[in-house]
Amino acid sequence: MFNALVVRKDEESGKTSAAVEQIGLDDLPDGNVTVAVDFSTVNYKDGLCIGPGGGLVRNYPHVPGIDFAGTVESSDDDRYKPGDKVVLTGWRVGENRWGGYAQKARVPADFLVPLPEGMSTRQAMAVGTAGLTAMLAVMALEDHGLKPGDGPVLVTGAAGGVGSVATAILANLGHEVAAVTGRPEQEDYLRGLGASQIVAREDLTEVTRKPLEAEQWAGCVDAVAGAMLGRVLKQMKYGTSVAAIGLAGGAAIEGALITPFILRGVNLLGIDSVMQPFANRERAWQRIAADLPMDKLEAMIEPASLSDLPDLGRSILKGGVRGRVVVDVNA
Repeated sequence: MFNALVVRKDEESGKTSAAVEQIGLDDLPDGNVTVAVDFSTVNYKDGLCIGPGGGLVRNYPHVPGIDFAGTVESSDDDRYKPGDKVVLTGWRVGENRWGGYAQKARVPADFLVPLPEGMSTRQAMAVGTAGLTAMLAVMALEDHGLKPGDGPVLVTGAAGGVGSVATAILANLGHEVAAVTGRPEQEDYLRGLGASQIVAREDLTEVTRKPLEAEQWAGCVDAVAGAMLGRVLKQMKYGTSVAAIGLAGGAAIEGALITPFILRGVNLLGIDSVMQPFANRERAWQRIAADLPMDKLEAMIEPASLSDLPDLGRSILKGGVRGRVVVDVNA
């Protein structure tokens, strides 16, 4: 038996509750690799899965946790053997399938990526799905021509998981980073990650009737969407790109979007980390190991245990979580 955070749903009331329980290997879903989990993280989707409405969960009981890192315990696949260090992000783990908030997990081998050499499982989860998404966004901007020296790169939601990692990566690569936050007390934290400019959230959420504004940004990693994305698109330099990765600010975009795209040739790049091909995942993880300074990564970490998760799930939905919450499932 081992510990897991289990979300259950009351069939009569429809309400859900989350608590640490003991479960066994026979309770785990099918898969050809069993992993002894070391660490997981807390992401926005985890908050939705833990929350009272159940969010993204389709079947109960459920173990959330959309990513994890640990050691292979048993494997029927030649690619992995007992003792191998692995990391998992995406594939709807923690949503449609049991995830990382347990001391053991069983998954198909295709879901896994070998842990990059020199990176610990704790560091891998300090990166996690949010960090992988941030790197995929940076890679997409590079593929569309972004280079150091082009001008400031905007990062929205910069104090969150994706934004923190994106800020640190971009700064380490030599870009001038403008970090957007609605919390002035996070300025020192963001400058510590490498941001050279702090932009107040309210400066980008005020609706304006102007179809275009002065060109300011050479690129953007947008973790917010909604009204902010509509405003940012009007401020992009000619021929630049926005890598959009989240919908925390809403799915509706306000503004005359056709104008930035036609008159300035702005590219809107959607970044989805869930179903990325293995080659992209492996390349992104290798880039993370090379381009994300470990001292900056350590500065992002907020430690947690399984018993902390119900409160943290509620907090992240309210924007109350900074950086990367790393969950030690064995604590």
